[in-house]
Amino acid sequence: MNDFTIRSLSRQESRVVLSLAERETREVSRETIIDILRVTPQAADHVIRALRRKGWLERGSWGRYLLIPAEQGPEATGENNVLALASLIADPHYIGYGTAAAHYGYTTQRRNTIWFVTPRRLRDRKLLNTEVRMVNIARRKFFGFEQVDVLGHDVTMSDHEKTAIDCVDRPELCGGIGEAAYIFGRASWKVDWDRLSNHLLLMNSIALTRKVGWIADHVGAPLPDYLRTNLHARTGQRSTKATLGAKKPNPHALGYQREWKLTVNVPMQDLAESKGTARRHTATRAP
Repeated sequence: MNDFTIRSLSRQESRVVLSLAERETREVSRETIIDILRVTPQAADHVIRALRRKGWLERGSWGRYLLIPAEQGPEATGENNVLALASLIADPHYIGYGTAAAHYGYTTQRRNTIWFVTPRRLRDRKLLNTEVRMVNIARRKFFGFEQVDVLGHDVTMSDHEKTAIDCVDRPELCGGIGEAAYIFGRASWKVDWDRLSNHLLLMNSIALTRKVGWIADHVGAPLPDYLRTNLHARTGQRSTKATLGAKKPNPHALGYQREWKLTVNVPMQDLAESKGTARRHTATRAP
């Protein structure tokens, strides 16, 4: 931290910044700042407001803040830390769907929305000009996440396998069915198939199993034979209706796919870019 940075802060503001730097932590609560300064909550709030105004702190949620690293200087906007900021909103949670797919490099679509998955009921909000959309899911679907490093911050994000499954389950949260299939294809050479199978079993949905099986074939995923047999067994013998796409019939759709007992109500042109994605991806992988 240079002299200019020190002089840009008051004594109390410097005390907070230096203390957090010494602790090598970037996430800080209001209570911690009160403890560092040993002042009243009102006095601490005054320091917090000043640090936010000068660009040293960004608020993730009420009472929880992210310290902008000293090496970025007092003018840092913190835009590269928006995922870390979102992680401060509430627990439990994970960052998923299109946001996770973009982080893993499975989609080239630009994202101006963060999909924040939580069993809690929270309102959407905005962080650093980025929309944070809340996805409230059932407890049985709330699994399959891990800590990933995002610019030096630990961010809770769906793992590769759950990201691929979630996007098929809720394609509207990743750019549509065509994009969900493309993401699945790109993910196919990185996922652990046994883990993906276990995740799919926990999702407890015959319809979703059929969709994943068909998309795996569509993108040319290297699905192990034993797993294919296992997934087929899970699709059941019942004629339960399962549809990929809108419920309203589309005259240009691919129609019923007998192997996976699935009606693909999507035109081939919408799925053309994702067809064979897994094979194309492996052909371009570095040795």
